[in-house]
Order: sequence, then C-alpha cells, then structure tokens
Amino acid sequence: MKLHPVIESLLETDLYKFSMGQAIYHQFPSYKTRWTFKCRNENVKFTSEMLEEIKEQIKHYCTIRFKEEELDYLGKIEWLHEDYIDHLRLWKPRYEDFEISSDSPSGLFLEASGTWLNTSMYEIPILAIINEVFFRMTYNYDDLFVQYKRKLEQKKNWLIDGTYNLGSFSEFGLRRRLSAEAQDLAVKTLCDANGKYKDSFCVGTSNVFLAKKYNVKPVGTMAHEYIMCVGQGNPMYNPAYSNKLAMESWTKEYGVLNGTYLTDTIGDKTTHMDMGYTFSICFSGVRHDSGDPYEWGEEWIKHYESYYNKYKDERVNPKNKTLLFSDSLDFKRASKLYEHFKDRIKVAFGIGTYIANDTDVEPLNIVMKVSECNGRSVAKLSNAMGKTMCKDDEYVEYLKKTIEWRINHR
Repeated sequence: MKLHPVIESLLETDLYKFSMGQAIYHQFPSYKTRWTFKCRNENVKFTSEMLEEIKEQIKHYCTIRFKEEELDYLGKIEWLHEDYIDHLRLWKPRYEDFEISSDSPSGLFLEASGTWLNTSMYEIPILAIINEVFFRMTYNYDDLFVQYKRKLEQKKNWLIDGTYNLGSFSEFGLRRRLSAEAQDLAVKTLCDANGKYKDSFCVGTSNVFLAKKYNVKPVGTMAHEYIMCVGQGNPMYNPAYSNKLAMESWTKEYGVLNGTYLTDTIGDKTTHMDMGYTFSICFSGVRHDSGDPYEWGEEWIKHYESYYNKYKDERVNPKNKTLLFSDSLDFKRASKLYEHFKDRIKVAFGIGTYIANDTDVEPLNIVMKVSECNGRSVAKLSNAMGKTMCKDDEYVEYLKKTIEWRINHR
C-alpha cells in the first residue's frame, strides 16, 4: 500500500523547533544528540509493510528543502534573525542520521543521531509520519475520517453554543494527528469559527505550515529537549541546575518577555527555585505538561504573588502572567481549569490529540525524545511517572539524587 507523502514542507513542524533551533545555532552548534522513538500503547504492532512505508516517507522528507516564500514567512517572525534564516536556507534533513528496524516490542525501532541542530528538527515530522502511516494502514481511513469530521463539527458547535468555555486555546496536534488532511481541516474549522464562539477563541496552531496557510498565529516557545540538553549535556554542569542554565541561555537569546517556560523537565521544585524575580519577569508565563494541573496552577500563582507582594511590580502580578495547560486536554477538562483560574491569572490551552486525532479508535501515544547529548544520557523526570523517559536507569537515580541534595541544601 503506497501512500501519498505525509510531509510536503519543512514548515510542517511546531514553532518551538525554530525558537529552540535559533538558540542552538547561536549557542550550542557543536552539541550532538541521539533521539529514541517510543510507543506507549500496549499491544500496538507495526507490521513490516508499515516499517517499509515509514522508511520511504522519511526518505521523501529528506528530499524537501525550504522554499524562499517559506523563509520569507519565517523572516517576518520578529524574534528570528537573518543569520538563522540563512542557515535554514542551506539546511536539509539527512536520511543517514536515522537507524530504523523492527528490533522493538512494538515492531518499530527508530533512532536519530547527529548534531542537535539537525536532529532536533526531525522529531515532529517523523512522529507525524509514523502516526499517519499506522492509521492509514491499520484501519479503513475513509471511515476514520468520517468519524473525525463528525466529532470536529460537534466540538465547533460546543464552542459556539457555550457548552464549553475555555478562553483562548491553540491547536497542538501535529505530532499525533490522524493525518495532514485532518489537522488542516481542524485549523480551518476552528479558526473560521472565531467570532461565533460564546466565550472561547482559537488563537492559532503550533503547525507553522498551517499557520502560514490560514494566516493565523504560530504558537510555541520551547520543549523538554532544550532544558535536558542545556542542563545535562555538559559534564561541567550539575544537572540539578538544568532549569537555571536553560533560563539563562534562553534569556541571553531572547531578552525579556521571551515566551512561556516549560516547568516539569526535572520536576517543578527546582523550577520555582530558579525562576526568581528576574526570570519571573522575563518569561510571560509557565506551561503545564504533567502532574495535577490544579495543584500546579495554585503553586505558580503563589510564586508570582510572593514577588508581587514583595516588589509591587506589575510585571510579576499574577493577573499579568499566563498559565498554559497542554497535558492530555479535552474541552471538558480545559473548561473546568478555565473556570477555576480565570479570575486570578491569564489562562491558555494547547490542545493536541483531542483536536487532531479524535475518532472511534484509540489514538497512538507515541513520543520521540532526546536520549543522549554529547554521548551522555539525559532524562526527563516529569511530574507523572509514566512520562519519565531515559534509557539509563543509573543516570535517572543519579539525577534524582542531585536534585534531592540541592533541594535539601538550598
């Protein structure tokens, strides 16, 4: 079964790949990383036919280059610099960076290795390829798309009639979308309905290609990989200071008001310690991706309130900061969170699979995470055990001990 190309533009990635990419280009161009694919679903099997199709799709992806009109679009994003755009003009994916085989319980082993500057760009399109190949070759895709359209229309109607009110939200579904066709329809449908919603507003999408196509806002700041590699990829650094190192390098790159900080890479306690008064000013808010969202939100409101009460500085007033929730959301969960927090702090949502891959069958829970940086293991500990990912159990224990020591001796 031969499929049409899943990825047809190098803009088909999440915006934060470009914001991180520029910081990597300027500050960490020699770093090398290894990325490892994992399917978290039990009893999912990728067939040999799927494996060959995934290989062919990745080979096609590696033939694509940025078009000048796409680079012009990126050049209009105020925080992207001309030298980085010139780098992208020369950049291309390399099939030689990939190792793909059936040597895995799921039937799909996939790793990518090379410079961080290259391999960081692979994660999102590769996951989109795997996802679409799986669903097109496992099910009757036409039936799935009918189910998808029905559920998407229902979502739109819920927003219009006020069944769910969630303020502002963005579509974050590229990596686990049913298909390129499905995500395209979702962005078009939800953004076209703006102005008709009772109390909700789709501000844009993380997919830069679709943001350009539909003239909506591309959304995203950073991912766990940045904090992992900056904080754990250099043996000179104590990994318990990963957040501090990441905040310093990010602020060096982007100055003040530099986006939303992702808090759970090595647990939130060190993030609270490192995001003092200055960094609380610099970052416009924080993003939730694991653990209890209500407890997390309350702790961050307290965090901002402590500095606001001390300095009377509107830049750290909770009402001027944003809590961005992005962990396995649907409209019901988001609506409840919005009602709980909306009068005390700005609230926003990044909603992925629920928008981009909602059918009558279970979606895939697949990830591709950086597993090594500069030949050293790196780990994301997360606030939820199921999201912790590292191939080296000894390193995970070492990282936990350094964090515990730091917290106990602060």
